[in-house]
Amino acid sequence: MFKDNKDISGCGVSGIINVKGSLIPGDLIIKSITCQEERGNGLGAGFAGYGIYPDFKEFYALHVMAEDKNSLERFERFLFQQVKAIYHEPIPTRKVKTIKNPPIFKRYFVKLELEEQLPTEEEENKLIEMVMYINANLNGVYILSSGKNMGVFKGVGFPEEIAEFFKIDEYQAYIWTAHNRFPTNTPGWWGGAHPFSLLDWSIVHNGEISSYGTNKRYLELFGYKCTLLTDTEVVTYLLDLLIRRHKLPIKLACTALAPPFWMEIERLEEEEKNLLEALRIVYGGALLNGPFAIIFAYNGGIVGLTDRVKLRPLVVAKFEDFYYLASEEAAIRTICPNPELIWYPKAGEPVIIEMPMGTIPNQKSYA
Repeated sequence: MFKDNKDISGCGVSGIINVKGSLIPGDLIIKSITCQEERGNGLGAGFAGYGIYPDFKEFYALHVMAEDKNSLERFERFLFQQVKAIYHEPIPTRKVKTIKNPPIFKRYFVKLELEEQLPTEEEENKLIEMVMYINANLNGVYILSSGKNMGVFKGVGFPEEIAEFFKIDEYQAYIWTAHNRFPTNTPGWWGGAHPFSLLDWSIVHNGEISSYGTNKRYLELFGYKCTLLTDTEVVTYLLDLLIRRHKLPIKLACTALAPPFWMEIERLEEEEKNLLEALRIVYGGALLNGPFAIIFAYNGGIVGLTDRVKLRPLVVAKFEDFYYLASEEAAIRTICPNPELIWYPKAGEPVIIEMPMGTIPNQKSYA
């Protein structure tokens, strides 16, 4: 019998949200993602948590990775000229036998030094400009996340190793995402592990973005710089461009990323047909080709989306105030044995779960 030696289902993803804003122990997301052990090969894993810094919730939390002390010192000299650092410290870690010579990790809670008060979007654009500059130009240093009251923890290893290293069990969050990586076309390194993040966006991804080159060139027209050597980075920046900057509702933005085929559009009623034709023309450079299943989160919600043929799996479940998303049903049932509802979204059909407005600080709504 023919045996294909390439793993065709790839990485593992998991996500949890409590829509009432109750805090979820890190142990739960660890258990969910480690259940998908066969979906990784030890070359990358990570977690993103929202609500983990209540004492600094009004400040941008920069999670920074540095190759050595000299790189970190150069970074700090530059950073402290750009922002006011309210507090900074090493990110707490544990020694893990299998993790050798990890980078240096620090977190900085900052606010921008501005001559005048700017609208939120303009302030966020200035922060993005700084993050992009640092990641592209300061050798040996990467900003891994930059949102308020959230942070990304990731590296080279299996999920249980990265969870142990970063002490994920000691955090609580009202939204968690997690990833177990099986890199195929891109390198396994600390900065290339998932989640990817910009501002309060974070994304975990199973699959391959074969349109990476087209997407990258399209994003560069709007000032984004892709520097982390992996295809998933473009999805993070496309979400920021389409939803935050261009004000598309999440559902419409997801349709731009995974639109119906032209033959399907031709069969629609005139009004919907015209909308989708315009969307495909205007945002052709944002269309994602290739197999993918993604979970992305922000301060206020979590979204699941698969490619328009659903070449990668995604499962969603609900129990009371909790929603769960994962690559496999087992990853949900291991932490929620008896969900009230469980379903498998259709190809290209987003699952959008938002908290009621006013539930958490700095909350955003894009639905």
